[in-house]
Amino acid sequence: MKNTKSNQFSSRLGFIMAAAGSAVGVGNIWGFPTQAASNGGGAFLLVYVILIFILGYPMLMAELMIGRHGQTNPADAMAKLGRNKWSRSVGKAIGFSSIITAILICSFYTILSGWFVSFAVASIVRGMGLEQLSLWLTDFSVSRNVVFTSLLIVMSIFIIRQGVQDGIEKWSKRLMPLLLVILLGGAIYILTLPGAMQGLSILFTPDFSRVFETKVLMGALGQTFFSLTIGTGAMMVYGSYINKKENIAKLTAYVTLMDTVVAFLAAMMIIPAMYVAQHNGVVIFDDNGQLLNSSTLVFTVLPHLFDSIGGQLQYILGFIFFSLMAIAGLTSTISIVEVPTSYLVEKTKINRNNASLMVGTLILVLSLIVVFYFDALFNFMITLTTERAQPLIALGIAIYLGWVWNRKDLLDDIYAQDGVDNNSLFWKIWPFYVKYICPTLIILIIVQLFF
Repeated sequence: MKNTKSNQFSSRLGFIMAAAGSAVGVGNIWGFPTQAASNGGGAFLLVYVILIFILGYPMLMAELMIGRHGQTNPADAMAKLGRNKWSRSVGKAIGFSSIITAILICSFYTILSGWFVSFAVASIVRGMGLEQLSLWLTDFSVSRNVVFTSLLIVMSIFIIRQGVQDGIEKWSKRLMPLLLVILLGGAIYILTLPGAMQGLSILFTPDFSRVFETKVLMGALGQTFFSLTIGTGAMMVYGSYINKKENIAKLTAYVTLMDTVVAFLAAMMIIPAMYVAQHNGVVIFDDNGQLLNSSTLVFTVLPHLFDSIGGQLQYILGFIFFSLMAIAGLTSTISIVEVPTSYLVEKTKINRNNASLMVGTLILVLSLIVVFYFDALFNFMITLTTERAQPLIALGIAIYLGWVWNRKDLLDDIYAQDGVDNNSLFWKIWPFYVKYICPTLIILIIVQLFF
């Protein structure tokens, strides 16, 4: 399906805000600090920064290039690059796998994002003196999870069904600046509290002996792809909504930079907050020095921190912080939900309204299965998608772009962009880099799982 003008982003800013909204999400504000705190602080940070630069940026650009070239859903966009029936089938399989991965990610992502909404509401409710309701809102019960997971999905579908410009782009332009302001203010405030400097020191002091640990490498690789939504098809879909003349290298740089800055700000807020909470008597490590409740870190440490502040300020800070998390979760969720929605709209005669409802229903069913079998499925889904599926799909994309996409067609797409010099060293190196270096790096890190 050829995208019409209404199915494209109306401006460069609109794309940057939407793509950054996809990239800047729970992966940055919940996942990155949690991974950093669990995997050596500075050691994890160092590996993550290196991987963002040498893998995240080129792979994000690869997905956007494929999406824009195909002007369609990930499965068909990948198939368009094939030279024969067999290679087109392989491309379609890789693209379709990214769509399935996006749906599976939603099965736990919507639960997480629902938690943020419930904790934000709880802050208001506690300030009103409604303790019983507040306890239900902050209890990890099945009933609470069902209500707020469903609410998050409904919010996402409401935006998705309005389309690209009136839905995704408009809401991204509203939510992303608000998220950045809240996050920056939160980080500055936390760093003024007693104990914060210890957390900051741990974050920025790498233990080089841990850099090559399998857990650190795989955690950083998974976090890189999860944070930038690589391997989910989201960036291919957003790439299909970009004008053919836009300079992909610059757009990718803006999105990657914003994503990394948010991850750093989140870590600079949450990890120091852990040590502020510890300074105030909250236990955050067990007897072996391991982080307690890493999956629910921000939901255990930060409420204790806010409680220690006392007065009405604790409720205000709690509401602001968890609203920030909810915004991050929502902007990412809409990009992931858009992946199967766009596929359904293009491959059937179903209109966007009905397609979004069907996708939302499917995701709701999967999410509720995870809710009811939480202990068995929640962490399993996170590992399956972020540490297994996304790197493998990214490997497939890199190999396909480098070895299957006709070099002349790729160069034609590159040189059709505004501001691209045919003799540019960057664009001469990038196809070679994605063809050889990216697959090699991904394989080397994945191999660490088995040795």
